[in-house]
Amino acid sequence: MSKQSAISFACQSCGELHSKWSGRCAACGEWNTLVEESTSAAPGGLKAQKSGGKRASKAAFTALNGAQEPPPRIVMGVDELDRVFGGGLVPNSATLIGGDPGIGKSTLLLQVAARLARNGVETVYVSGEEATAQIQERAQRLKVAESPVQLAAETDLRKILSALKSAKPGFVVIDSIQTMWSDSFEAAPGSVTQVRACAQELTRWAKTSGAALVLVGHVTKEGQIAGPRVVEHMVDTVFYFEGERGHQFRILRAVKNRFGPTDEIGIFEMSQYGLAPADEPSALFLSSDDENTGGAAVFAAMEGSRPVLAEVQALAAVSSYGTPRRSVVGWDGNRLATLMAVLESRCGVSLGGRDVYLSVAGGYRMSEPAGDLAAAAALLSSLADEPTPERSVYFGEVALSGAIRPVARTEQRLKEAARLGFERAYVPHGTTATVEGLTVVPLRRLNDLVELLVPEASQ
Repeated sequence: MSKQSAISFACQSCGELHSKWSGRCAACGEWNTLVEESTSAAPGGLKAQKSGGKRASKAAFTALNGAQEPPPRIVMGVDELDRVFGGGLVPNSATLIGGDPGIGKSTLLLQVAARLARNGVETVYVSGEEATAQIQERAQRLKVAESPVQLAAETDLRKILSALKSAKPGFVVIDSIQTMWSDSFEAAPGSVTQVRACAQELTRWAKTSGAALVLVGHVTKEGQIAGPRVVEHMVDTVFYFEGERGHQFRILRAVKNRFGPTDEIGIFEMSQYGLAPADEPSALFLSSDDENTGGAAVFAAMEGSRPVLAEVQALAAVSSYGTPRRSVVGWDGNRLATLMAVLESRCGVSLGGRDVYLSVAGGYRMSEPAGDLAAAAALLSSLADEPTPERSVYFGEVALSGAIRPVARTEQRLKEAARLGFERAYVPHGTTATVEGLTVVPLRRLNDLVELLVPEASQ
């Protein structure tokens, strides 16, 4: 049957298809993102298929209460990885891992592939970005060159699938999905059409082959995985590999997991021999400066099921310009603006004429609302130029009314603080959890914290 070319315009931001070009995508609102793409299709499409002599087979249904034993997980032997995956890799699954260039995605996956290969799992590593000699050189640097990992440097999807069907591996890495291309489409590699089609074909193969598939994805400048968002819906798990190049730690964060908990993290340290699990994660985000100066407070955070302590640093300086500057690293800038408004309106603390800088030490990103109280303590400490009480931690959500709202998993936060030698915890009023050796100070309103740290500023 001959093929005809169907031309459409695909948004490179969201993947929406349009019949004609326009300056702005009607789906996501982005400008100048529509690119002409032509795909090969059979004449008549679905209608032509229906008119043929071959009838489609029926879908098979299974009872909801049917008892089927889940397949055994592939334990990787790395506590941080097994924690994030929910206990290990699941056969017949597809995983998408995204991260900034040079953050260590390829290094981590090569280490995982080498470990699984040494444990008897048939492992394949396919790279569309590097030659096999480059991967071998990195393996030698990581001291894993002796592992029986099968390498391939290929971008043609048809050749890759043919090789995978012959090799029948148990673990496959595709690095990266943006470099793959299928000859069924005329679009360029990395385009929305190619990324969507290649991800779909690879995921379909993983679901029927019994292998655990890992796709590496590039990210945009906004930190989202490049390509259509439908790819994140296709796969079973989505992880983001985060971290700053200036710091030695990396965080593998789960944002979607059909086989385990979401919002779980694994923390790794970068060394000359690759990435190793962090022995003491909280120590990575606490300042090593023994001098207790103003403008710092320790936040007791929760990352999935793991408590993590991180230091919040703030500086409130008199502005030299007409418009005060606001700079935030590791936190939401809108959250800081809201907190400053509450301090001014509800507590009478004047910050409008000051430059405010706030940063979370170690490159950690503070995402949960429970960090409000620690950020407020750091700001008030900087404003008074006095240190916060020694060996103290803070957590609690600040409402627009100035009330301190309770947060979840209070006991785990307190236990982690006590384990690391902290002596006092400032928490929302109504907290009933107690930990031996730790004094709990309940706060009903933000004014209570202001009176403790900046008595002369309270009204």
